[in-house]
Amino acid sequence: MTSVMRCLLALAAVMVFAEPSFAQETIALPNTGKGIGMGLSILGLGIGLGLIGFSALSGIARQPEQTNTIRGLTILLAALVEGAAIVSLILCLIS
Repeated sequence: MTSVMRCLLALAAVMVFAEPSFAQETIALPNTGKGIGMGLSILGLGIGLGLIGFSALSGIARQPEQTNTIRGLTILLAALVEGAAIVSLILCLIS
């Protein structure tokens, strides 16, 4: 997981610093930040939902008698994560 984060950090650094240092004329890209913001929010949504699903399945595997309780909490947490992602997408669109 840390190697993936390092690769993403290196890619972000290249994207930020490459254009001003190698280009002779910079072209204004006004919507680039919006696209990057939306992509990162969707990436966070996918990671969050994956972790919620993983935790729910491992909890049900350990305590099968608590299936209904775990399922209800999983749906609630998934709705909260999706709500946060929708808010971040809206903020990216209106900024």
